[in-house]
Amino acid sequence: MDSATHAVMGVGLGGLATLDPVVGQDPVMLQTVMIATIIGSQAPDFDTILKLKNNAIYIRYHRGPTHSIPAVLAWPIILSLALYTIVPEANLLHLWMWTFLAVFLHVFVDIFNAYGTQAISPFNKRWVALGVINIFDPLIFLSHIAGFIFWRYGADPGWTFLILYLLLIIYYIFRYRARNRVVRHAKRLHPNATHVFISPTFRWSLWHLVIRTRERLHVAESRNGAIKYFESYPFEPIPDDPAVKKAKEDDNLAAFLSFSPTYRWSKRELDSGVEVRFTDLRYRSKGYYPFIAVVRLSDELEIQSSYTGWIYSDETLEKRLVQSKKKHS
Repeated sequence: MDSATHAVMGVGLGGLATLDPVVGQDPVMLQTVMIATIIGSQAPDFDTILKLKNNAIYIRYHRGPTHSIPAVLAWPIILSLALYTIVPEANLLHLWMWTFLAVFLHVFVDIFNAYGTQAISPFNKRWVALGVINIFDPLIFLSHIAGFIFWRYGADPGWTFLILYLLLIIYYIFRYRARNRVVRHAKRLHPNATHVFISPTFRWSLWHLVIRTRERLHVAESRNGAIKYFESYPFEPIPDDPAVKKAKEDDNLAAFLSFSPTYRWSKRELDSGVEVRFTDLRYRSKGYYPFIAVVRLSDELEIQSSYTGWIYSDETLEKRLVQSKKKHS
């Protein structure tokens, strides 16, 4: 989920915590737990600071180690102990319990979008991305805002958010079943499909699809139960080509390949070298594929510039590659 949704969920969990007598009957404890759930609901995304380093590191590690099983266990201990040193009169066990719930729910809800997390690492480092809920879901966010309004005007926060979260569980089940219907429909149309990659959108009835068979990659959408096709590309494994092999040594392309499960690659000759480009097919928007990795090499196959990330115009991409070339030179 996005940071705003994680933030409102942190406040909502603080309200839910009032059902705990140890928290609800102690104003100091309630305040401490509220701080803990707000920080805990954001803690796994502290790796966003990696973006200050560069996009390659950010893409490779965002939602990776900080969302793993060891991190889910470590974050609550670190945060609750830190708060306990500031507020020693707090009940450490209950402080840890609510902090753990905030951290766990952050990672848990993240697996339901198309981006996913490495939530079962270190046992398995594959990305878990169920493609059920959009990164920002208006219903989830606005329902929390409604809960805050009820709280503000006298409703019991514990019961308010308990009811809200029970309703959201039903919503997640509804969305999961809707997602499965779309996948089953795509597989009926393509019985030989090896995988169907699905991405939810703001609209409940609209889903982005990449249907992969042994021969082709079909980019499509499911709208109101009907599948519409946009492009279809031959499914071509990465070749044993000298330029492509060299490009794969670049950090930006390596980061892209560590994250993207479905893409197409291309190679084109330039006036002074060659360009290798990989395009993630999951995020088609208005005829454009914004998540890419580009590596430009000299005639001698030396890496001159590279970039990976979200690009929405060729002009912006050229600027990024010029900046990269200055760093490589």
